[in-house]
Amino acid sequence: MLKVNNIEVVYNDVILALRGISLQVPEKNIVTLLGGNGAGKSTTIKAIAGILPLEDGEIEGGMIEFDGERIDQKSPEEIVKKGISVVPEGRGIFPELTVGENIKVGAYTRKDTKRIQSSLQKVYEYFSILKERQSQLAGYLSGGEQQMLSIGRSLMSKPKLMMLDEPSLGLAPIIVREIFSILKTINTSESTAILLVEQNAKVALDIATYGYVLENGRIVMDAKSEILIEDRDVKEFYLGLTDDKKKKNFANIKHYKRRKRWLS
Repeated sequence: MLKVNNIEVVYNDVILALRGISLQVPEKNIVTLLGGNGAGKSTTIKAIAGILPLEDGEIEGGMIEFDGERIDQKSPEEIVKKGISVVPEGRGIFPELTVGENIKVGAYTRKDTKRIQSSLQKVYEYFSILKERQSQLAGYLSGGEQQMLSIGRSLMSKPKLMMLDEPSLGLAPIIVREIFSILKTINTSESTAILLVEQNAKVALDIATYGYVLENGRIVMDAKSEILIEDRDVKEFYLGLTDDKKKKNFANIKHYKRRKRWLS
C-alpha cells in the first residue's frame, strides 16, 4: 500500500535528516518504525503526510507512493483524501473545543454525512470514555484520554493507513496496553493499515507484523517482528537487556559500544 523509496529529507537547505530510507507498509498490516530521539522517525511521518514545508523541510531525493500513485508532491489535504491519517506526537488536540467537536474535525475532508455519523458511533464504541465526555472541553482530559481522542479524530477520515507518532509517550503502562490493544482491534476490524513510530520497542513489536530500525537518518535493520524482538542488538539498545535477560547498566558509557554494522 505505502512505499517509501530511497527518500532524502533536508531542513533549511542544510540539515540532512533522512539519508535515503526505504520502507513499505502492506495492506491491513501493522508496521513499526523504531529509533531513539533524533533518529528521523517524526521526519519520516511528516514526509509521508506532506507537512515538511511547515518546518522548512523538503524531500530532495526519492519518492513516496500510496496505492500505486506518487504522493510526495501532493498537498496534505490531498494526501488525507487518498486515505492517510496522522496521530501526531503530542496528540495535537484542540483544548478549547469539546471532545465531540475535536472528533468531528477529523471528518473535515468528507462529505458523506450519514457515513460520518456511523464513523462517529464507531469511535465511541472503541473509546467509550470519549462518548461519556463528548461535551467536555478537551483540554481537561487526562493524557491517556487525549491520546484516545487524537486516535478517534484520526479515524474520522476513514483512513486506509493510520500513522501514529509516539502514541505511548508520557503514558502509564496500563494506559499504553489499553491503547495498543484498541489499535490492534482497529487494524483487524477496520482493515486499517498502521505505521507505528515508537521508541517503546516492546509494545510496538508485540502488535506489529514487521519492523524497521532507524538510526541517524538511515534504516540499519528490518525484519519480521518476531525476529527483531529476539535480536541481540534490539534487546540491548531498545529493551535494555543483555543475553541473560538482566537490565544493562549504562552508567559507565565507555563500556556501551554499538557494533560496527549499526554504524555502517
